[in-house]
Amino acid sequence: MDKLLTLFDFSSPKAAASWGPIDDRVMGGVSSSSFINEDSSGALFSGEVSMEHGGGFASVRSGHLDLDLSDYQGLAISFMGDGKSYKLSVTTEPRFDSVIYRAVFNTKPGIWEELKVPFNRFVPTFRGKAVTGAPELDPSHIVALGLLISQHQKGPFRLKVSFIKAYCD
Repeated sequence: MDKLLTLFDFSSPKAAASWGPIDDRVMGGVSSSSFINEDSSGALFSGEVSMEHGGGFASVRSGHLDLDLSDYQGLAISFMGDGKSYKLSVTTEPRFDSVIYRAVFNTKPGIWEELKVPFNRFVPTFRGKAVTGAPELDPSHIVALGLLISQHQKGPFRLKVSFIKAYCD
């Protein structure tokens, strides 16, 4: 029997309110994003990625969490994308500029999909680059979740998210 824990149900109008953008503007870029509840089907992560001024990414991150998900195998996400690749991210340190664990997922334009990402598939990164020798993701101390678009995918983007849950099969 599957065990699920809903972390964010974006059909609720207030679920995305604690999430905020962290775009390449932090390093002089001009990309922009937002994450707002569009309707009862979920929240919309949208904006535009620009390569100008050394930029190239847009992201949103949840407010501070204090989650122990050690009884779970990974995260499940329900989404409808635009054909671009995105990353689901997990932060385990309260410092803003720390290692972030990321898992890439691809989308099909206009199609709702559900994906389960085991914790061992999250890759440790720092400022967008993989970190060798970093410890594996420790699900017992999760302080933030996030979404990111990068990898030179310039132009407008749209990713609708219905939920993020922890799962155990």
